[in-house]
Amino acid sequence: MVNAGDMNGSGNLMDFLDEPFPDVGTYEDFHTIDWLREKSRDTDRHRKITSKSKESIWEFIKSLLDAWSGWVVMLLIGLLAGTLAGVIDLAVDWMTDLKEGVCLSAFWYSHEQCCWTSNETTFDDRDKCPQWQKWSELLVSQSEGASAYILNYFLYIMWALCFAFLAVSLVRVFAPYACGSGIPEIKTILSGFIIRGYLGKWTLLIKTVTLVLVVSSGLSLGKEGPLVHVACCCGNFFSSLFSKYSKNEGKRREVLSAAAAAGVSVAFGAPIGGVLFSLEEVSYYFPLKTLWRSFFAALVAAFTLRSINPFGNSRLVLFYVEYHTPWYMAELFPFILLGVFGGLWGTLFIRCNIAWCRRRKTTRLGKYPVLEVIVITAITAIIAYPNPYTRRSTSELISELFNDCGALESSQLCDYINDPNMTRPVDDIPDRPAGPGVYTAMWQLALALVFKIVITIFTFGMKIPSGLFIPSMAVGAMAGRMVGIGVEQLAYHHHDWIIFRNWCRPGADCVTPGLYAMVGAAACLGGVTRMTVSLVVIMFELTGGLEYIVPLMAAAVTSKWVADAFGKEGIYEAHIHLNGYPFLDVKDEFTHRTLATDVMRPRRGEAPLSVLTQDSMTVEDVETLIKETDYNGFPVVVSRDSERLIGFAQRRELILAIKNARQRQDGVVSNSIVYFTEDPPELPPNSPHPLKLRRILNLSPFTVTDHTPMETVVDIFRKLGLRQCLVTRSGRLLGIITKKDVLRHMAQMANQDPESIMFN
Repeated sequence: MVNAGDMNGSGNLMDFLDEPFPDVGTYEDFHTIDWLREKSRDTDRHRKITSKSKESIWEFIKSLLDAWSGWVVMLLIGLLAGTLAGVIDLAVDWMTDLKEGVCLSAFWYSHEQCCWTSNETTFDDRDKCPQWQKWSELLVSQSEGASAYILNYFLYIMWALCFAFLAVSLVRVFAPYACGSGIPEIKTILSGFIIRGYLGKWTLLIKTVTLVLVVSSGLSLGKEGPLVHVACCCGNFFSSLFSKYSKNEGKRREVLSAAAAAGVSVAFGAPIGGVLFSLEEVSYYFPLKTLWRSFFAALVAAFTLRSINPFGNSRLVLFYVEYHTPWYMAELFPFILLGVFGGLWGTLFIRCNIAWCRRRKTTRLGKYPVLEVIVITAITAIIAYPNPYTRRSTSELISELFNDCGALESSQLCDYINDPNMTRPVDDIPDRPAGPGVYTAMWQLALALVFKIVITIFTFGMKIPSGLFIPSMAVGAMAGRMVGIGVEQLAYHHHDWIIFRNWCRPGADCVTPGLYAMVGAAACLGGVTRMTVSLVVIMFELTGGLEYIVPLMAAAVTSKWVADAFGKEGIYEAHIHLNGYPFLDVKDEFTHRTLATDVMRPRRGEAPLSVLTQDSMTVEDVETLIKETDYNGFPVVVSRDSERLIGFAQRRELILAIKNARQRQDGVVSNSIVYFTEDPPELPPNSPHPLKLRRILNLSPFTVTDHTPMETVVDIFRKLGLRQCLVTRSGRLLGIITKKDVLRHMAQMANQDPESIMFN
């Protein structure tokens, strides 16, 4: 930096960005990043490091550290995400069982762990052991009878209310951003939007704690979606430790894409499914380098979770199944029917849930989030307790529905009438007539299905962490299991029908009801989220059912087709639109015949565009323009008469540059001329020092002509991640199109309210 006395000659005038000043290149909250500029800055940084690495050994080592920093960040994300997921799984198991009883030998043991360690567990009743006592046994020394049932019922509701109240209070007081699933906001952030604090340390801590509480309370929600948010918080924390990522929002989003993959990896124990989920569903910009790093982060996260072994079965997931029979072509028909059911349920759920969430936003209901959570929890607990299929945790329910009936199963769903003459090996039990337990289970499942369908609509979107994967899978698994049992009994009683004759002989094991539950779960999850490829991979990793990929694919594709017939939006896109986030979905098609001139501002009758001139405005003029407008930036033209475009200056950087110039450069006053050219303008002898701001000028702003079709403009905004685009005719500036203008125009063309787009 030169002294004030040396600044008289035109050649020595300071260019104020020769030395970077604090906050340059950063963005304000609720604004969109400039992807092109972030990419350019990273390229410059990389070029500088590469050229310096040839100067000395130390610089070479620094370049190696810079190159490896990405892999180090992925390693740390994987380790922390895997550890948190393991702790959450263990805590949820313990707190869910705490609603029903306590382990006397060690109160921190869940029901299952308590009876594992007991030597007095019998084979017939593996769930009972003296060390585990229900609350009625502990408090009034009664395990059976009306009084014991009522006491257990009351304490079940009290524990559920206590957990839910604590969760909603923590979210409300310490981290409001910890509510919901988090995936709609993660998608918006990955598309280039800034939501400060959404991935902060407090959000990470509160979301982890409250996730355990809300899942344990028995509400109809899952922990899988929120685990993506938790993993992205880990990614944001570790990327802030490395300047390569902390100073470049574009690079930071590459890390967050990989963190989302790690989140799904630990949520489902599906590392490959996690990478595909990040690619298909969440990420906006996904270069090949990010693919490798996502794979590595997902691998480390899955390995860490496997080391913790939260389910005690040496597997990554609770839902692992081993079926002993193949599927047959004739079964594709019920599988496709389950796909149709999944698509219809997805459409019904999205429409009802969005209508309820809109009501919550627009009425007084939204002012009482704590009361809403308490009421929904109370209703859930009161209705759930009498039915054994809704009383237990949803994950355990899905696990039971997926299971095949072996000789060791004690579930009601496996209460078949056995043939005493059966001499087949244990792992090949033939189809048998259903016993009374199966019929009881069928009507209990039917009631549980109706209850889950209704209560999930009101639960998702409350001011607590709430995932949708597990409730959706539960709905599909219940419907699928009932269909599976129906087909199984039909095949047993009518094996001479032409449809069964070729593949289902008497005494053969030909229909697996658990497989139908698995296909139904995939269909319902696909109907709600509109996932396809990643969904099928997650399902076969989740269950280990590799040979059942075709039924899963058939159900997933049918589900998507049926759901898309009623509306293209999945639940996450619907919530993005409901919240007014500026998200340009790559999947949406724009087919309207409008031009850039129809969308650009200023429109006919509006005030002319606010612009800066290259060398005729004073510091005071620029500051007045900034005060009087709230635009994110200003085009720079040669003069107001010619309107020939020079470049584009960001509002935030103009403010910072002028503020720093006043502090650090003598002679800059309100009537100093601001110029954006290489050489200063000719000024009268006694005029104050001019201020050169060429370095903050974007000399290559993206421009289109006024007759460019909007279809092309929308495509450019999507693929390049633009914040704004200038409209010219013969080199003269006509107007500007921002991302918000594009979204408003698309909403208008789709007969929606254009004012629903809230942010910049």
